Amino acid sequence: MSEDKMLRAEAIRSALPEGGLFHEKSWRVSPDSFLIGRKFAEEIDKLGYRLTRFVRACNQLYRFSIGGRQPAWIADLLDRGKPPELVALQREKALVMAIPRVIRPDLILTEGGYIIAELDNVPGGIGLTAWLDQIYSQNGASILGGAEGMLDGFAAILPGGDIVVSEEAATYRPEMEWLAARLNASRPEIGRWRVVDGLPSDNWQSRVYRFFELYDLANVPCARQLSEKELRGELSVTPPMKPALEEKMWFALFWLKPLESFWRRELGERTMLALQKVIPYTWLVNPEPLPMHAVLPRLETHAWEEVGHFSQRQRALILKISGFSEQAWGSRGVVVAQDMSQTAWQTELKNALGEFDTHPHILQQFHQGRLVEHDYLDASANKIRRMRGRVRLCPYYFVGEKKTVCGGALATICPDDKKLLHGMTDAILVPAAIDISESGN
Repeated sequence: MSEDKMLRAEAIRSALPEGGLFHEKSWRVSPDSFLIGRKFAEEIDKLGYRLTRFVRACNQLYRFSIGGRQPAWIADLLDRGKPPELVALQREKALVMAIPRVIRPDLILTEGGYIIAELDNVPGGIGLTAWLDQIYSQNGASILGGAEGMLDGFAAILPGGDIVVSEEAATYRPEMEWLAARLNASRPEIGRWRVVDGLPSDNWQSRVYRFFELYDLANVPCARQLSEKELRGELSVTPPMKPALEEKMWFALFWLKPLESFWRRELGERTMLALQKVIPYTWLVNPEPLPMHAVLPRLETHAWEEVGHFSQRQRALILKISGFSEQAWGSRGVVVAQDMSQTAWQTELKNALGEFDTHPHILQQFHQGRLVEHDYLDASANKIRRMRGRVRLCPYYFVGEKKTVCGGALATICPDDKKLLHGMTDAILVPAAIDISESGN
């Protein structure tokens, strides 16, 4: 068995495209995909529909807020720290119904199921997951979404077009170049895909995939040209340049009692209840004083100063910047409250409160990932080892006009001493596959 695993792992490693899939980044190669049971696979499929409804409802709430049908403070919060021209752009009539065509939740697998740590509308890993799906399917794995699911999904939301990769996102350029080359080779009848720099051009195709963050627009010279052409109807850009939709504070707005009737109406009772089970309770870190009779829900305190004095045991909390900042990318700007002294925690919380007018923060309940064991190739020792770790599972949902489809899912298995689960050199990266024996995760 161990010899078979060695052969599979070595074959996978040797199949990596020349130059890799990430610039100057690596991961632990495993001989096996990450197995999930059929019921969980069905749950992941349903989650795509629910999250599409959620994102559409977020877009609707922002529109209602600027139009006077919902309180103005909602749009005010979501627009904080944004350049006026970008706020004006996302309010343009041409973009009013536009939402991201790729939705990727970060699922933390827990003892009781899973929670959604956050949503990413400009996710990396699309090309990597497509490559992993194809490679592991050759070993007989029943890949979630199918061996070609990621390619089919991306081709559906961008049937030919330009993929703009900024300098800031250059780490992911190799995977997008592999993706474009594979699509061009396998689906020439659909269109032509190109990976381009963020420079102005006289030769844009009619569809553009934006692989750059909106906070980085000053370093993307073509951004203004793209927005102008889109408003003239000359091309379309996805994800749309709507920074309000990329804020993490949507999870806090989802839990606000004054907005409960809106969410119930837009999502439907069943979808709302299903999302309440997997979206962790989240607070806006708002320094405005509460009325003397009020408390912060679930924290049961009257002021944030009291939260700063929580014991380590009480601080099962994550502090995050909401968005529109380089600190909002990946695990940057994420504070695990239990991992620091009370003095350091008080400083972080005070800083977050002080940035409310320009960079709002959120506080989120921390849910520990459950432990799993998975084999990987120790290249230095040339042997298969087993690692205990925790799993971040990232399904990729491709949003069509009538249906949302899961193209595949990337499992990142991090060593068990890590609390923040993300891509790292010590992590195992593998595709999710359905365990036909029903003994999967």
